[in-house]
Amino acid sequence: MAGPAGWEQRFRPMVTVVPYVLLAVMAALTIAFKHDQPGSLAIDLALCAAAAVWSLALFTLRPAWRDRIGVMGVFLAGLILFGLVMVLRNPWFGFYTPVLYFYAYRIIGWPRELYFVAGAAVVAGTAQAAGLDPGSWIGRLEYLGILVVNIAPMCLVAWMGEIGTRYYASREAALREAREANARLAAALAENAALQERLVEQARAAGVLDERARMAREIHDTLAQSLTGIVTQLQAAEHAADDPAAWRRHHAAATSLARESLTEARRSVNELRPEPLETGRLADAITEVAAKWSARHSIPAQVTVTGETRTMRPEAEVALLRVAQEALANVAKHAGTATRVGLTLSYMDRQVALDVRDDGRGFDYPTIQVQRDGGFGLVAMRQRIEALSGTLQIESEVGGGTGISACLPAEAPEVRS
Repeated sequence: MAGPAGWEQRFRPMVTVVPYVLLAVMAALTIAFKHDQPGSLAIDLALCAAAAVWSLALFTLRPAWRDRIGVMGVFLAGLILFGLVMVLRNPWFGFYTPVLYFYAYRIIGWPRELYFVAGAAVVAGTAQAAGLDPGSWIGRLEYLGILVVNIAPMCLVAWMGEIGTRYYASREAALREAREANARLAAALAENAALQERLVEQARAAGVLDERARMAREIHDTLAQSLTGIVTQLQAAEHAADDPAAWRRHHAAATSLARESLTEARRSVNELRPEPLETGRLADAITEVAAKWSARHSIPAQVTVTGETRTMRPEAEVALLRVAQEALANVAKHAGTATRVGLTLSYMDRQVALDVRDDGRGFDYPTIQVQRDGGFGLVAMRQRIEALSGTLQIESEVGGGTGISACLPAEAPEVRS
């Protein structure tokens, strides 16, 4: 179909100039051959003029009609009829048939063009058959053969052109789909890049927050606890100013706590294991911490270990040791009337549990829990344990003491080759 602007630009001379030039040439030949036959010459020139007017009125001056199949069918049928009449009168009008073929191939569309291509081939064959005897069977067979020789290859050309058109159309569609797919892929890659950038930024922010939380827990478990103990020992030394022996004992305890606090602070900053875990297992470290705490506060602390002791992941041992330290610090700060503390480290098949109980004054835990677990200490304990897929339970009532139970999966440490 002759719709696209590209076709119009490429073949404009074929529809605006060539048909009229050929008609002019045919008219000139007719004048040269029939100048001595004025009557026949007038008819031939009238046919040329009529064909020119027909083309001018239905095609050249009406670009909008070129996309209307019905109008173009009428136009081409009339033009073929003009051509047939002219070649029947004068064989040299067969030189006009390229125009008929061109129109048939370009303006009708598949498969209708086959009929008009065949019609143009009939005009060409009729011009070629001039001089044959149409009254004899041989002449008729020869004429039929000439028509077949013209119609068959020209229709084959039309069919091959349709195949080529479909191929190029499918290729253009594939290229268009590929371009669209590439555009979608580029958009997806850009979106993924932006998403990746956001994820990296979020991961960086989460890492900063995790590090801040770790440092907060470490500062609380080392500096805050030790400073609280130092203040307590200094206050006790102040109250024992009249007793030199007691004053020296409390002063020595405060000094020892300060040194231990400094050591643990350095280890926390460097993300090292607590010192008690460097020289022994978890049970030994808890026993050492409990013994020092008991000597410092003059409150009996008994450590019991059940089950078969075994090595745990370093972070799990650190978490349980910190729970023991925080629980003992809370006893010293809040239990008040506590007379004894019991720590039980239980090694079970799939879990390791640490229970810390005291007989102090206790507290209303549900109320304290609403108030962010009574402070950062219990929050830090819970964060440490839950970060390792463990559980932390706190049981307490006013006048009934306090119990803290931390439970972690008993996973073996990774062995690196």
